[in-house]
Amino acid sequence: MKQGFFEIIENIPLTDNVFKMTLRGDVSAISAPGQFVNIQLDGLYLRRPISVCDLSENTLTIIYKAVGKGTKQMSTMKEGKLDVLTGLGNGYDLTVSGERPVLLGGGVGVPPMYLLARRLLEQGKQVRVILGFNTKSEVFYEDAFKALGAEVVVTTVDGSYGKKGFVTDAL
Repeated sequence: MKQGFFEIIENIPLTDNVFKMTLRGDVSAISAPGQFVNIQLDGLYLRRPISVCDLSENTLTIIYKAVGKGTKQMSTMKEGKLDVLTGLGNGYDLTVSGERPVLLGGGVGVPPMYLLARRLLEQGKQVRVILGFNTKSEVFYEDAFKALGAEVVVTTVDGSYGKKGFVTDAL
């Protein structure tokens, strides 16, 4: 675990209430896909735990849904620095994936799968990703997974996009 200040580079909406924030800082404590960060926000006592979506040499990307006071406050931030604890959680074990892993996730469970898919594809695995949402208006990151080279299936509960039903129906 490491504490540091991260500069907000980007904070953009992906849907009506889902946002993508890119932060610049020391990411050396993040060692595996599936780990998360804790973000301290001004005026709020508890930190906000958010999974890491993507990572580069000195940036990390998080995707979060604005539902409570803290994440709604985050959704309005366009610049500044955040106090962030990094390297939290164990992350995914990349040695047990097999040659054709299938990744299932829905809603804000989708973001941590992105870095996992990227790392598995870098290992030469054939990755299939099944993304689940309630409606078409909530779908995000389908194109990002496709750009990585993953096979992507999208499900919506109401059938307004992709396969009707849950991720388990597409499995």
